[in-house]
Amino acid sequence: MKATTTKGAARGGRPVRAVRTPGGYSFRMNVRAALVILLLAVVAAGAAVVLIGSGDFSMTPGEVVTTLFGHGTFQQEFIVTDLRLPRVLVGLLVGAALGAGGAVFQTISRNPLGSPDVLGFGQGATVGALTVIVLFQGGAAAVSAGAITGGLLTGVAVYLLAWKRGVHGFRLVLVGIGAAAMLTAVAQYLMTKADLVDATRAVVWMTGSLDGRDWTQVWPLLAVCAVLLPLVYGHGPALRVMEMGDDAAYALGVRVERTRLLLMGSAVLLVAVATAAAGPIAFVSLSAPQLARRLTRSTGPNLVAATFMGAALLLVADWIALDAFGDRQLPVGVVTGVLGGCYLVWLLVTERKAGRI
Repeated sequence: MKATTTKGAARGGRPVRAVRTPGGYSFRMNVRAALVILLLAVVAAGAAVVLIGSGDFSMTPGEVVTTLFGHGTFQQEFIVTDLRLPRVLVGLLVGAALGAGGAVFQTISRNPLGSPDVLGFGQGATVGALTVIVLFQGGAAAVSAGAITGGLLTGVAVYLLAWKRGVHGFRLVLVGIGAAAMLTAVAQYLMTKADLVDATRAVVWMTGSLDGRDWTQVWPLLAVCAVLLPLVYGHGPALRVMEMGDDAAYALGVRVERTRLLLMGSAVLLVAVATAAAGPIAFVSLSAPQLARRLTRSTGPNLVAATFMGAALLLVADWIALDAFGDRQLPVGVVTGVLGGCYLVWLLVTERKAGRI
């Protein structure tokens, strides 16, 4: 493999390495972005090991790694494989799905506030799940199906309402905010119709939590991510071109509406499935793409970096929820809500000072 380095190819003069393979293929690699992704992967892996070792039966990181490679005791194997590993894997996959989905929507809307949290897709999934819980008293599988259906229907409705000779970012954000407000009202109405048992169950689900997650949540989530994340990454170059505007993208040969519809559909499904697996975990899809962009200092959607940032953020937040408050364990959605709310305030102040809002 042969590699050459070109200075100034990335914003701010940072080196971009052009890598050529023996088969004649070549690709560009932003060195800083690659290092950031590697660092985020290490953080996510470290947080995963710490989480697996946390709990009433604590384990050292060395014992966790040994057990993961099949050399632990029977008790350790049971605790790691059956109880804690599925929870951590769900957290990784949910964070990755939310990070990638948020990056897609923020790029399409060309707005840092254009995340699924703001555009109503999380609220749509919530209404779908609450409908199953309150009106049909459905089980866990039915609630997950309701959340996915609600998220997808919301995505279709927002897209159609925002359509006017194409879907433009400002109109998409406005329609999404309106949809989020209406769906929040519907969710509150459903809560008033629920009895005490269903209302308690609904509140727990709406908070967003990784408690009690097992392999039945891991496999569907893994399958969806394995299909949709490569699809989204494959359209990353087209998404980067679309940041310059629809006219410029058309001139460069990008099928704008087809690409936008495909990416929005993929992102909505990623967010809906993540919400079905862990509940509406707030602000990860809003903050992960922006933090990834600031760390990489790179233009474009930063899809891979946002994916790893989402996974690392969610696992770190889950670790804080489990260990930072003594015996009182909090749902991870509470922690992400507090941290994300602080980040949203900072983002609004920054955007206002820059004159963009």
